[in-house]
Amino acid sequence: MPDAPAGSVQRVDQWMWFARFVKSRTLAQALIERGKVRINREKIYKTSTIVRPGDVLTLSLGPRVLSIEVLGIGSRRGPASEAALLYRNLASPSPAPISGAEGETGTVEEGMDAPQAARSTGAGRPTKLERRQLDKLRGRS
Repeated sequence: MPDAPAGSVQRVDQWMWFARFVKSRTLAQALIERGKVRINREKIYKTSTIVRPGDVLTLSLGPRVLSIEVLGIGSRRGPASEAALLYRNLASPSPAPISGAEGETGTVEEGMDAPQAARSTGAGRPTKLERRQLDKLRGRS
């Protein structure tokens, strides 16, 4: 982009790595080449595709589909707190307060779609009965 100001555009694979959606640029490139990334509702297959602030990315990461808006261009792969400033999650609403068992109030973490089953730390693997209940909940026979 010759007419775009420097620092306002970036390769999508590099941006995904800076924003910590993938562990390496190679993994980002593989996702893009398999058609798992969309920019403004259009599938992309080239890792050199340019992303700008205001673009909406749709990422298919395993069983999850994330819709995010690009807010900024990264300059390095920094800590997660710095990476979170590069995007806004469009799929989940803003965190809402919930009440705990002891009357405490907390917030729902971003990206949580449904309440999670409570399992104490160090309880080990689920029992056969718990695995069957999980399969039934997930709609698997």
